[in-house]
Amino acid sequence: MKTTRIIAALAVVVAATVGGFYAGHVFTGGDSVAATQPSGNAVDQLWQATPPGASDTAQPLASFKGKLVVVNFWASWCGPCVKEMPALSAMQHEYQKKGITFIGLGVDSEKNVNAFLQKVHVDYPVYIAGFGGADLACNFGNNAGGLPFTVVIDEKGTVRSTKLGEVDEAELKKTLDAL
Repeated sequence: MKTTRIIAALAVVVAATVGGFYAGHVFTGGDSVAATQPSGNAVDQLWQATPPGASDTAQPLASFKGKLVVVNFWASWCGPCVKEMPALSAMQHEYQKKGITFIGLGVDSEKNVNAFLQKVHVDYPVYIAGFGGADLACNFGNNAGGLPFTVVIDEKGTVRSTKLGEVDEAELKKTLDAL
């Protein structure tokens, strides 16, 4: 029985890895050089990306350019990511009146992201960044490669704050209230 669980766990890891690499390939437009040799700054790279949206929807991230945006890098297998999702969703409702939009970038496979979103309701756009999303998060200063990672960008494209690890709601609200 123990062997069966180990084999099942390995199968899940392999499937997630393959799916993540595929999504990362799609996220970077199939250009592996773009992921390793970024052009411009991280915000520009974010606006240039058109990752697939969850549940077969896609919208260029450039449509958020010029707006106040909270970008949350997350994964379905990341405990702190899953824990903070309801709080981020509630904050989206609260701050949409101020014109602040939340965006989720799943550093995960499309299958895992969509399965997660069937279980947990999220009221903001979620995209599948695959493992290419980890490269983008690194360009925002997440050199540890940890998740969750949250970035606040103002309407001028200036990064106002970054947070590695689960968001502190009071701290994030303080940042958003100052915008």
